[in-house]
Amino acid sequence: MKKASLVAALLALMLSVQAQLITTKTSKNVSVAFDVYTDILTKPAAGIEARAINQGFSFSTSYNFKVGESKHIFSLGAGIRTHNIYHGSRLVDARTDTLIFAPIDDKLNYKKSKLGLVYVDFPAEFKLKFKDDWKLGLGFKVGVLLDSKVKYSGQTAEGGPYRLIQEKRLNSLEKYTFGPTLRFGYKWINVYGFYQISNAFKRGLGPDVYPLSLGLTITPY
Repeated sequence: MKKASLVAALLALMLSVQAQLITTKTSKNVSVAFDVYTDILTKPAAGIEARAINQGFSFSTSYNFKVGESKHIFSLGAGIRTHNIYHGSRLVDARTDTLIFAPIDDKLNYKKSKLGLVYVDFPAEFKLKFKDDWKLGLGFKVGVLLDSKVKYSGQTAEGGPYRLIQEKRLNSLEKYTFGPTLRFGYKWINVYGFYQISNAFKRGLGPDVYPLSLGLTITPY
């Protein structure tokens, strides 16, 4: 995940610099968005009981096309999206095709157990603009899996030492995900929502993970 995070950071930086260069010439045609949110699992996931706050973020840059003579805009872009699902379970065996998560024994102390997912996103959005700089964004995006991992920090045996266990590039995940997006706000800040209508795992090879992301979008330009 460190390599994926580095790639994501570099890509975000490159997209940001590119967008800044383009913006100097076409300030109305290019926009950048930073999303911060928490993920809610909308369906019961076998073995996974997510905590209340599961922080994630996404970054995207898009090119805007004016809709006729109106103020409204249609945009296409690319970006990076991350999900961090914190829970009280451990992966039983990462080497099997079907991934099973089991609750952590109450006798074990642990600091963290999470599922981390990173996607490259390709969003499309209709941006409806109203009076006084209010706006509504209705969109859809497709994600391509970039990296994944499960991470556990804690005891593996009662009374034993703390261990850090990581399993990367899970083999039971869907390569593509997709779902609708919604934004509503004023000027540079918006309420943000994304519902992943496709399961993160392949059917029958893992738990049902359909995250609903709720948070804020900041659009500096």
